[in-house]
Amino acid sequence: MNPRPLRTDNLNILGLSALIAPDELKSLHRATPAIRRNVCTARDALCRILEGRDPRLVAIVGPCSIHDPAAALDYARRLRALAAEIDDVVFVVMRVYFEKPRTTVGWKGLIYDPRMDGSDDMDAGLRLARRFLLNIAALGLPAGTELLDPIVPQYIADLVTWAAIGARTTESQTHRQMASGLSMPVGFKNRTDGDLQVAVDALQAACQPQSFLGIDGHGRTAIVRTAGNPWGHLILRGARANTNFDAHSVSLAASRMEACGLPARLMVDCSHGNAGKRFDRQEPVWNAVLEQRRAGNRALVGLLLESNLFEGNQPVGRAPAALRYGVSVTDECVGWDATDRMLRHAAALLRATARAPRKQCSQVTTRRSKHGHCK
Repeated sequence: MNPRPLRTDNLNILGLSALIAPDELKSLHRATPAIRRNVCTARDALCRILEGRDPRLVAIVGPCSIHDPAAALDYARRLRALAAEIDDVVFVVMRVYFEKPRTTVGWKGLIYDPRMDGSDDMDAGLRLARRFLLNIAALGLPAGTELLDPIVPQYIADLVTWAAIGARTTESQTHRQMASGLSMPVGFKNRTDGDLQVAVDALQAACQPQSFLGIDGHGRTAIVRTAGNPWGHLILRGARANTNFDAHSVSLAASRMEACGLPARLMVDCSHGNAGKRFDRQEPVWNAVLEQRRAGNRALVGLLLESNLFEGNQPVGRAPAALRYGVSVTDECVGWDATDRMLRHAAALLRATARAPRKQCSQVTTRRSKHGHCK
């Protein structure tokens, strides 16, 4: 009698399913020359803003997460029209988040479970995500997203203008390495407990060349070697117990970056810890940061706003057909009317500031190396 072979691998794996290769997905849903031009133009503009050569304020605005592409495209068309009106002073990027980190469990985003029924059809999710990015790029609207899984960029990053590394993954070596090879500016959020040094460390790592394991365009495991990403910046998102959007907190963060030889480039997230995850508290944060910009703080290059067609949120456990149109299924969002008001207020204030006589500012300003790289 032959002894039963001893198994030591894949003991808790229920199945492995082949996924479409990145190059195959890109050939099925191809970026036209016009779309590639739009992405390149938007990235160049954002880099000039981060360098201080373009005085506009960046506004990363949009749903907490994309769950209904039709509603999100409705939102995108409205945002594109508004963005064109204020483009002289505000550079608008639509927040297009397909991946959601979970503290324990929950819906992980359109890429992971596009039908929101636990079927986890990630092949369909990647196709949906890429088609949606193509649609908004065709509108001429830049896209920003959080990148969570390190293989996802191979499928969609060519259509992304701005990327974020979230508070839960800023400390991750995997995500720092991934960021070092991304083709667009990347913001690192402070940790959920408010710690800034972890994000500053991440910025230092991401601007350096890295080598790590990843996949190539054919979906094969590969050694990835990067040049380093010079366009990193810090995102202040508050913490569980406190906020960090006030002038003192911003000044401390800028000083911390400069002490580590980094350009003092900061964005403020008006949601999350800074608003206690309450949609109605985002606008006061927005206005407070605008006042700091008006006072001359050029280290503040941008704002993040969670916004949807309608305010609030709703439980994700409902059947998709029963969900309210244009309402977030993750964090609370401000509605379109508030979004329109906030962006127009920002534009009016920035225009008035530009017309006013320039005053000497004592606040921290951006210091950068000759080429914008980490020193």
